[in-house]
Amino acid sequence: MFFSYSRNPLHVSLTSTKLMEDVSFDERENARLIPSPIQSVEIEERVTRKKVFVVALLLAVNLLNFMDRFTIAGVLGRLQDYFYMNDKEAGMLQTVFIVFFMVFAPICGYLGDRYNRKMIMIVGLAVWITAVTLSTFIGREHFYWFMLLRGIVGIGEASYSTVAPTIIGDMFYGPMRSIALMVFYFAIPVGSGLGFIGGSTIALWTGSWQWGVRFTPFIGAIFFILIIFGLEEPKRGQVEHAEIEPSTMLEDLKYFLTVRTYLLTTLGFTFVVFCTGSASWWTPLMMTYAYGIQHDIDVVPRDEVAHISVVFGVITCCAGIVGIIAGSTIAQAWREGNWCFRPSHRADPFVCAVGSFFAAPFFFTALVVASHSLNVAWIFMFLAVTSMCFNWAINMDILMYVIVPNRRASATAIQTLIGHLFGDASSPYIVGFISDSIRGEVSTSLAKYYALQWAMFLPNAVLILSIGGYLWATFYVVKDHHRAKEDMHG
Repeated sequence: MFFSYSRNPLHVSLTSTKLMEDVSFDERENARLIPSPIQSVEIEERVTRKKVFVVALLLAVNLLNFMDRFTIAGVLGRLQDYFYMNDKEAGMLQTVFIVFFMVFAPICGYLGDRYNRKMIMIVGLAVWITAVTLSTFIGREHFYWFMLLRGIVGIGEASYSTVAPTIIGDMFYGPMRSIALMVFYFAIPVGSGLGFIGGSTIALWTGSWQWGVRFTPFIGAIFFILIIFGLEEPKRGQVEHAEIEPSTMLEDLKYFLTVRTYLLTTLGFTFVVFCTGSASWWTPLMMTYAYGIQHDIDVVPRDEVAHISVVFGVITCCAGIVGIIAGSTIAQAWREGNWCFRPSHRADPFVCAVGSFFAAPFFFTALVVASHSLNVAWIFMFLAVTSMCFNWAINMDILMYVIVPNRRASATAIQTLIGHLFGDASSPYIVGFISDSIRGEVSTSLAKYYALQWAMFLPNAVLILSIGGYLWATFYVVKDHHRAKEDMHG
C-alpha cells in the first residue's frame, strides 16, 4: 500500500494505487497490483475533530441500542416470573422485536438513500425512547401490550442501524473507513455486555425489572439532543468523488442481485447472526441451569442469577472487542501482505470464514462442559464469542466497497432484513420451542439444562454453514470491487 504523509499526522493522502484498488482480475491467481483505469482519482482524507465527534456520537447511540436490546435478556428470568412466560414466549419477545426491526429496515434504508439521514435518525430515536419507556409501565396481565411495545422499539432501532454506517462510509475511505467501522461496531459486543450487566444489576439493586430496562432511554435522551444540534450529515459519496445518479427501489434490487459478493456475505452473515442471536438470548439462562445442576438445586438464588448475567456481560464485552479488533487487524495485514501473509485482495471474506471455523468447536465445547464446570465453559464461551465477532466490521467494510454510495443504506437494510429474518428473529423462538418440546412437563434444573443444551446444538451447526458462504464470496470480491469503482466514476 502506498501512503504519502503530510506534516499533519491526522492527514493521509490515499491514491488509487492502494492494495484494495488496483488489482488483476484473473480469478485463478492471487490478486496482484496493476495500473487502474481510475488512476486519476485521488482521495484526500482528513481525520478532523468533527469527524471524530460524529463517529463517537454514532458509536454511543449504537451502544445504547444494543444495551437496550440485551437488558431484556439480562432480566429475562424476572420477566418470566412477572408475565408467567414459558421459554417459547420468552423467545418470542426477541422475535417480535426483530420482526418489526426487519420490516422497517428496508423502508428506512430506502429513505436513507434519498432523504435527510439526520432527520431519519432523530425520528427513529424519538420512537425508540418513547416505546422503551412506556413498556416499563405495562401491568403483568397485559403481556401482549408489552410485546407490541418491544416490537415498536425495533422500528426506532431500524431507522438508526441502516443509516448510521452509511454516514461513516461517506466520511472516510480505505483503511480509515475500516478503522471507523471497527470502532462503530464495538457497540455490538460492548452494548450487549453492558445490557446484560446493567439490566441485571439495576434490577437486583431495585428489586424491579422495570428499572433494569428504564435506564437506557434516560441516557438516550442526552444523545438525542446531541444529534439534533451536533451532527452534520455528509454528502453522499463525497469522500470518493462519486457520480451519484437517482434510482428506483426496483433498480436497486436488480443491482443487488448482480453483486455476488454482497449476496454471499449476506448469506454468511445470516448464519452467524442465527447463532449469536440464540446464544446471547439463552446462554445466561442455560448457565443458570448448569449452576443448579452443580449445586443440586432447582431454584437458583437471584443474586447468583444476576452474577451469571454480569459474567456473561463482561465476557461479551471483552471478547467482542478482542474479536472485532483481531478480525479487522488480521484482514488489513493480510490485504497488505504483512506478518506471515501473502498479499490478497480476498482477505476480508477469508477472515470472516476463519472466524466461523474457530467459533463452531469453541461454542460446542462450552455447551457440553457447562454442567461440569462453569469456569471452563466461560473460557470456551469467550473464545467462541471472540471468533464470532471477527466478521462484524469486516462484513460492513465489504459492503461499502462493493456497493455504490447511493445504494448503501438500502443494501445495509436488505442485509439486515435477511440477517434478522433468518437469523436472530427466528433463532431464539426456535431454540425455545425445541427446548420446551424436549423438556415436556419436567421442571428440574437438570431437565431444563439438557433440553436447552440440545436445542442450542442447532445454531451451533448453522454456524458451520457460514464458512461456506464467506469462502464462496472470495471468488467474486475482487471483480465486484472493481465494478463498483467503475460505476462510481462513470
